[in-house]
Amino acid sequence: MDLPRNPFKHAIAAGRRQIGFWLALSDSFAAEAVAGAGYDWLVVDMEHAPNTLDTVLRQLQALAGGAGSAVVRPAWNDPVLIKQVLDLGAQTLLVPYVQDEGEARAAVAAVRYPPRGVRGVSAGARASGFGRIQDYARRAEEELCLLVQVETAQALERLEAIAGVDGVDGVFIGPADLAASLGHLGEPGHPEVKAAVLDAIRRIGAAGKPAGLLTADIDFAQACLDAGATFVAVGIDTAVLARGADALRQRFG
Repeated sequence: MDLPRNPFKHAIAAGRRQIGFWLALSDSFAAEAVAGAGYDWLVVDMEHAPNTLDTVLRQLQALAGGAGSAVVRPAWNDPVLIKQVLDLGAQTLLVPYVQDEGEARAAVAAVRYPPRGVRGVSAGARASGFGRIQDYARRAEEELCLLVQVETAQALERLEAIAGVDGVDGVFIGPADLAASLGHLGEPGHPEVKAAVLDAIRRIGAAGKPAGLLTADIDFAQACLDAGATFVAVGIDTAVLARGADALRQRFG
């Protein structure tokens, strides 16, 4: 059994645009329904959705049959949680709230086995095909993709240092938390926030790393792509369901 290839990692490294979608319903049936829509990457969110390791596993299994790459966002930059998510078979992680170079290095260490990192070794994890992938521990890093999330004014001040950390494959900008940090809580569409995001995209690109974000504002998503963003998520399942239900009901008064 060979080590699975991570198409998302290779795509962003080559600069190919990847359009994504957020999975917050925490349900494998919903994930499977979205998997056929043609998105390049799908985020299983543990930070702001009620996901557990069990629901993450079920969604990874549901997404395995689709063309889109699964990305898991752990709730925190925690080596224990990261280890567990990796053992489930996640090949791409989006680590939230990385504030500086040191925290970026800690995230890199969490996804790497010793001596390059601190990831615990399990011979029979799902990630290793239950022990069937030859030399999994030696080769896993080849197909693992680490995205770190910058989402405060302080993190933006240290953006180049964060992006420059070896082992960081891409930098994700969090507009909602960035808006709060800039004094515009609940206003990710504020002109100052948008300008900061676009500037960050250019700086990340200049540092030689792919840049990404999540925005449901389609015009702004296109502006970010035009500015050089490589991976952009454009919707969330909970929002699509809620707003779709609202719009249908309103048609009938």
